[in-house]
Amino acid sequence: MADDGRRHERLPDPDWPVLETKTEYETGWFTGGYDLVEQPDGTTKRYYWAELASAVVVVAVTDDHVVFVEQYRPNIRQTQLELPAGIVERGESFTDAAMRELREETGFEASSVSLLGDVWCTTGLLRHRRGFVFAEGLTPVERALDTNEFLSVRAFPIEEAIDRALEPPTNDATVEGVLLARNEGVL
Repeated sequence: MADDGRRHERLPDPDWPVLETKTEYETGWFTGGYDLVEQPDGTTKRYYWAELASAVVVVAVTDDHVVFVEQYRPNIRQTQLELPAGIVERGESFTDAAMRELREETGFEASSVSLLGDVWCTTGLLRHRRGFVFAEGLTPVERALDTNEFLSVRAFPIEEAIDRALEPPTNDATVEGVLLARNEGVL
């Protein structure tokens, strides 16, 4: 597990024997490598993985509007409408990280947050856990953007939020967040 000041999830003991774990690269953002695993039929195979710190996605509501951020994503060369999100720091809960990220990215302080759920992402490749947090009771505060964050805050009525989240280009975290919030009855 990386010691980069961020939260990384501890993996459970494996059901299939892991004969070797090898880290092949570290970037400061993610670590990549493989586990050599003995499969149930006795054969072995390298299962490659990339480990990223845990992240949080915030579904924030104020005045019957869902708060989004719009930002350019150089990796896909497109601007997207997204839910506020970010990395969970070591020692933070998903809800603590959500309050911090919401404040930093949008300039809103939440009076109430609750964990909607958490999932492992892209499990055929990633070691990455994502929590989804609902935030409400928002009051304006000063934003504190990171040096690589160039984003605009946008808000849409709740009845439009799901449609807006599904409009291309979009991403999995945004779609999952609004659908989970709707399923939980908070949108």
